[in-house]
Amino acid sequence: MQFQQTIKRSVACHGIGIHSGRPAHLVIHPAPANSGVNFIRTDLPGAPVIPARSSRVVDSSLATTLGSEQAYVSTVEHLLAALAGLKVDNARIELSGPELPILDGSAAPFTILLQKAGIKAVRWPRAFFQMQKPLEISDGDKYIGIEPATESKLTYTIDFPHPAIGRQQLSFQLGTKAFCREIAPARTFGFLQDVQKLQANGQALGGSLDNAIVLDPDGVLNPEGLRFPDEFVRHKILDLIGDLALLGWPILGHIRVAKGSHALHQKFMQALLQQQETWRLYIPETQPSWRAALPAVNPFRFRVAMA
Repeated sequence: MQFQQTIKRSVACHGIGIHSGRPAHLVIHPAPANSGVNFIRTDLPGAPVIPARSSRVVDSSLATTLGSEQAYVSTVEHLLAALAGLKVDNARIELSGPELPILDGSAAPFTILLQKAGIKAVRWPRAFFQMQKPLEISDGDKYIGIEPATESKLTYTIDFPHPAIGRQQLSFQLGTKAFCREIAPARTFGFLQDVQKLQANGQALGGSLDNAIVLDPDGVLNPEGLRFPDEFVRHKILDLIGDLALLGWPILGHIRVAKGSHALHQKFMQALLQQQETWRLYIPETQPSWRAALPAVNPFRFRVAMA
């Protein structure tokens, strides 16, 4: 039996958005069972709420952006990865602007913040997507697929024609301690010429060597170097964990990705929710009241399997 979790007390942090360059104040509050993760734009009239669901993704080009008719929040993937990595299912997140603070470009500051808040169980079971059949999608040389497994495992492959990166592959089995140690500290990265183009177009305005790995044609510009020899593929896994958190529940299966992106992750989630014959929703409890109280994760009907 795995119970849902939330945090014990509210915690806050402040920083700037890597794309907007605007300051942002963020407060994470505890939330009750089955409420999931919700963002609240406290700087807007009526404080609109944006649920952290894949159906709310409105852009996935440079980062993952969620939106509603009233508001949007962008660059949510690092905080969502920290929540998922620590198995925090329910949280209410107040934000004073359109973009989450980038902090150091990884999920480590968020994991430290959540651990400072403390994590507690709530007496409701955590459901899982249990894969029954393989599922895969591809886009040219880009690929993402999943096959049934009794654990949550990710294998990610990247290939960049750059001397500091090249081809990197890493397999990672999800676990709280391993996530905090091996994945959360991995920073976002970009190429100097791309960053300069983005900034000329009014994007990446908050990017710097303090919150991203920046590469020129010869190597890494950051004076401190890399945190891991394969920090690049580790950050890709971090992004994938954050994006998959938008499904609402973890997946029991082995996911393989080659040359992925936020956009490819989103296409995979859409395919998963549509092709319901490939999975069942597994709830490790027989009490009917718990089944009835679980919220719908998507507009499609889905099959629920009780243990």
